[in-house]
Amino acid sequence: MTDITQQTAYDDNNIFAKMLNGDIPYHKVYEDDKTLAFMDIMPQAEGHVLVIPKQKAVDLADLEAKYAAAVLMTCKKVMQAQRQVFEREGITQMQLNGAQAGQTVFHYHVHLIPSSIHELGRHAVTQADSDKLADMAKQLATAIEN
Repeated sequence: MTDITQQTAYDDNNIFAKMLNGDIPYHKVYEDDKTLAFMDIMPQAEGHVLVIPKQKAVDLADLEAKYAAAVLMTCKKVMQAQRQVFEREGITQMQLNGAQAGQTVFHYHVHLIPSSIHELGRHAVTQADSDKLADMAKQLATAIEN
């Protein structure tokens, strides 16, 4: 029998930890002292943004309340910007906890995907165009600042 209480340990070498450490580039949308929002390089739809806490947390069960609150506030800002920039009402908010639920990067994160139920596809298998992501990130960041 599998011990379902056993959780994946935090890996300091996960891709989001590397981003927070400045080890790999990303297209920043928003940042504050507790969170970072950036473009998903393998988007399910145009404008797909990820929001992460600046806390080492694998999933929601690990997340301190102050970071959970900060992630939600950042999600709110990003969603408002997505609606403005992409002229979309529909934003899918998705968060997966554990490999069985589909989590593939074991650092807590929220997906914000401008979409309708009919447009949302599987996660891309190739990276999106970096220049296009940079442009979208800039537009979203500007919308958040205003």
